[in-house]
Amino acid sequence: MTEVISRRAPNGFGGARHRHSWHRAQPAAAHDSGIVCKYWLQGNCTRNPCRFLHSHKAILSHLPSQPLRVATKRANEVQNARNVKRRTSPEDALDNKVNQGGITKKPFVEEKVVEEKVVNSVDQKPTAVDQKPTAVCNDVVPEKVLHKICVDWLKKSCVLGEKCKYMHSWSSSNDFSKMVQLEGHQKAVTGINLLSGSDKLFTSSEDGTVLMWNCHTGKCIVEANMGSPVWCLASEGPWVCAGITNAVKAWNIETQLELTLNAPGGHVYSLTMVDGVLYCGLQDGSILVWKLNSEAASFEGPMLVKGHTGAVVSLFLGGNGLYSGSVDKTVKIWDYKNMVCIHTLQKHSEEVMSVLCWERYLLSSSLDKTIKVWGFTEEGNVEVIHTHFEDNGILSLSGMHDAAGNPILLCSCNDNSVRLYDLPSFVERGRIYANEDVRKIHIGPRGQFFTGDEAGAVSVWRCSGDFSGLLDNISAA
Repeated sequence: MTEVISRRAPNGFGGARHRHSWHRAQPAAAHDSGIVCKYWLQGNCTRNPCRFLHSHKAILSHLPSQPLRVATKRANEVQNARNVKRRTSPEDALDNKVNQGGITKKPFVEEKVVEEKVVNSVDQKPTAVDQKPTAVCNDVVPEKVLHKICVDWLKKSCVLGEKCKYMHSWSSSNDFSKMVQLEGHQKAVTGINLLSGSDKLFTSSEDGTVLMWNCHTGKCIVEANMGSPVWCLASEGPWVCAGITNAVKAWNIETQLELTLNAPGGHVYSLTMVDGVLYCGLQDGSILVWKLNSEAASFEGPMLVKGHTGAVVSLFLGGNGLYSGSVDKTVKIWDYKNMVCIHTLQKHSEEVMSVLCWERYLLSSSLDKTIKVWGFTEEGNVEVIHTHFEDNGILSLSGMHDAAGNPILLCSCNDNSVRLYDLPSFVERGRIYANEDVRKIHIGPRGQFFTGDEAGAVSVWRCSGDFSGLLDNISAA
């Protein structure tokens, strides 16, 4: 069936009126064309009936003689153009010679039709007008692309299955598996703490909430709204502390006692609590120290310590010292008993986001894409003994042991991934992935660990192996 299109040319060039007619072919029926609706594949086709195919069966069992194509606006335009009866042009004459085998013409990129991908995971070469479109599926399983998750698998819309060249997994290694994902926060997760000897998990977020989860059911059982963003979380014994703006909220989950500790200095970006002493890193670069009075059920202090010129975003107590990382690009080592600064380390070129102790060494990570390993000399100095480079900025560090007792370093980068390395070799053991950047990592018992990302999701992971005979894991940053 054709449609006649006519127009009259204006007078001129001789004054004669000319009438021109073209016959435009109507679109073929869906079953005749073998074209699959792109919008149906994406789950948002609004046409009923639609002139293109709506069938997974067509994708998986199409005939070789009638290759499957995806309907695109560009493809339709080219199909219509091929059916237009037009006058022979110099380019048409050249095409006729090519078809007769007389000459070879170099293709023009701008005149070729590129078949759109069914999903982002399909990697097809551009298909020219003179060539038959390549089928979406074939019998050859493509080589997998390491460390890249299929975007459409994340959306639960990839139709290629095992034939997809991208990963359909949250982990690139069989050594680590995702157990469950906890959904409750609406913004970035800023803190994760599992109370020692308890089945209660606490998480905090920039959405202003602190959630308590039942580890057996994975259900949120308590939600506390702080009224402002929560920047960090720490716990020891029955006490849970949350850093907000100009204050720290403290709860005793056994007695239900709630305290507010004033912390003038802006946002409370980092907290750590060890042996009844609470250390607090502030936006203005100062550190506050409170000491818990168990008999009075109160915190004494605070002691104010100044040293950094930028926000203190990471605190770690271990190795006979308190270590602080700051956006002023430095790491400071403090005598934790009298809070005197012993060393200032200045080898990073960007903000220091996390500090961690491992055996006799100090590890620091930065947005300058490096992890620096610091060693203590016999003279009492601290020097960089190794620098590990990444392709992206590093947000957080944490450490654990595998089932054999070997140390593993967990390193979250701002490319939505967490790398896991053997220490001290820094040989990569695998990667785990999230929808957004992982801001927090917390180590649990028996090979479990937790990650919190900027989308508000908390994921529970497990390292493979038998952990029944393993001692407690090394502490997290």
